[in-house]
Amino acid sequence: MAATQTQTQTELIPHVSLGTQGFQVSKFGLGCMALSGGYNDPLPEEIGISVINHAFSKGITFFDTADVYGLDGGNEILVGKALKQLPREKIQVATKFGISRSGGGMGIKGSPEYVRSSCEASLKRLNVEYIDLYYQHRVDTTVPIEDTVGELKKLVEEGKVKYIGLSEASPDTIRRAHAVHPITALQIEWSLWTRDIENEIVPLCRELGIGIVPYSPLGKGFFAGKGVIEDVPSFMTSFPRFQAENLVKNKVIYDRIESLSKRHGCTTAQLALAWVLQQGKDVVPIPGTTKIENLDQNLGALAVKLSEEDMREISAAVPEDDIAGSRYYNGMDSLSWKFANTPPKVSTVST
Repeated sequence: MAATQTQTQTELIPHVSLGTQGFQVSKFGLGCMALSGGYNDPLPEEIGISVINHAFSKGITFFDTADVYGLDGGNEILVGKALKQLPREKIQVATKFGISRSGGGMGIKGSPEYVRSSCEASLKRLNVEYIDLYYQHRVDTTVPIEDTVGELKKLVEEGKVKYIGLSEASPDTIRRAHAVHPITALQIEWSLWTRDIENEIVPLCRELGIGIVPYSPLGKGFFAGKGVIEDVPSFMTSFPRFQAENLVKNKVIYDRIESLSKRHGCTTAQLALAWVLQQGKDVVPIPGTTKIENLDQNLGALAVKLSEEDMREISAAVPEDDIAGSRYYNGMDSLSWKFANTPPKVSTVST
């Protein structure tokens, strides 16, 4: 089957076990943030729901949202409405807590009280009885991770959450969290031009049996042509890699991948996604889109088969030293996994 063909049967998207606790998800997920804005204008509700329904019809059962996406939790509300049109028992819904917005500012919260109140609010907006996978969106570096995960463990015991995840967590935080309760998945940025997790984070997750859910597997749309064959939305210029001088340098990387994609008979986006998909059975990317035609094209990545030599050649086409600009928003690198350690847990038991 040609890589650019649309996947038309659900069985063409395999299900894999994310983590070692038996959590089965489609090998290809859908990041739902863009349906409510983010890097673009929000879609009308009926169109956003139609994208989710179309994804399910193609075999995607793993849908990712967060309480901070959209206005006043609007993305969770949208996903919840879409779920009412789908068989709940066949859907794996993931959402996140931990980023708080108020008064135009942003804070990171991980206290047990905040964990519980956030979960209750998400359950209500999603209009579900349980959340399949509940992530800490960003690590609160003022709260011991044991306290945060301890409350998440209680929510699992109460049946409100099935599995626990972390996002952008440091190795120390991951180990300490996993010691309190098994962590099923780590959501983290991973793409051809964001590979800093490969030396330490990826081996650690595999040591502990934690699945990896790459967000922005297309480099925030770069490998789909954003900034190259499409204009860059004004908001995207807050990302250094899309700023004028850096973007000129990074277009050379795009050209290399475009050349390789022609050899493999696919689009640049499909080749970039295939490279992520074939990093391992425990890797489940969640590209987002606002257009059904782009979703169908992305699914074509499942048909692109790469040998180990192909994988090495594609990796070599994007040397880390050739990438111009930081991956994070201007001045916000501190929110990445490299700075996500938490204070030690101090015992209150007297001797």
